[in-house]
Amino acid sequence: MGLFDVNSKKQEPKKEADHPAPSGSKSLQFVIQGETNRSVPSGDSTECEMSLKILDDGQTHSVSLKVDTVFSATEEGSPEWFVKLYDAVGVVWENTPSADHTNEASFDIMPGEEKNLTLKINSPSGARFGDKVTVLISAAIKDDPGISDVVTIQATARQSILAVKTSIGHEKTVADSIASRAKPKPMGVFAILSPATIRGYVFVEAMNTDGLREVVKGVRRTRGMVKGETTFAEIEHFLTPKPIVAGIVEGDIVELIAGPFKGEKARVQQIDQNKEEITVELFEAMVPIPVTIRGDHVRVLEKEK
Repeated sequence: MGLFDVNSKKQEPKKEADHPAPSGSKSLQFVIQGETNRSVPSGDSTECEMSLKILDDGQTHSVSLKVDTVFSATEEGSPEWFVKLYDAVGVVWENTPSADHTNEASFDIMPGEEKNLTLKINSPSGARFGDKVTVLISAAIKDDPGISDVVTIQATARQSILAVKTSIGHEKTVADSIASRAKPKPMGVFAILSPATIRGYVFVEAMNTDGLREVVKGVRRTRGMVKGETTFAEIEHFLTPKPIVAGIVEGDIVELIAGPFKGEKARVQQIDQNKEEITVELFEAMVPIPVTIRGDHVRVLEKEK
């Protein structure tokens, strides 16, 4: 389901539960900052800050760290995600093509100190909607393996909303061209929005952002793409139908653009929001008789002062 679907339910942000510390005279504990379940735009990345502490103990301990990744693809042939765990010194573990793919590391933790780590997860530009990776990071004290802790971080690929610049007055043409060019390509284009009130821009919701950029290059009347992602909050108001009488107030001077009085000028006397109708009084009528018409049958010429 695309972000443009106004019937889709908005999920409330999930509050992170406190990470329980193991019991015992000394304990090993991960402390996570932020959410452990994240959504990542295709072709983008997310970082999770965490720290590892040894509690209730005044000695230096050597800690072994193990990282495992589980990929879940919605379709065969989905590209692999790249995951990297690093500290202030450098890379602790990674699964990039240049890495040796060992899933273990070790380091010492001094009394009263903690090991700060950053997990970076890269979603490939060709990821399909719903593709995900689960990263399990486990740590144990080497001389006492029973003292351990584990944390699970999950990232799921989602679509992005990008703004395409167009020549003014050609927004609809550009939108149609993008739709026809993108249809036979596996880019996961969910929706294209060309609001009537926005000039010079078209919004596209898609998974493969790199592929979309290539398509846009071949479309006439385009002027490139806006850098960065457009949020749903910035375009949500375009998806909510407005009453046809919105913006019209009593006392406005309007021109009738449809019906038997087309071309006549009138003053708004009354507005019925429920029926989306307005009652006007024609200027040229010999007898001032109120006329009730649909709200979209008038054009405002002058606002009430």
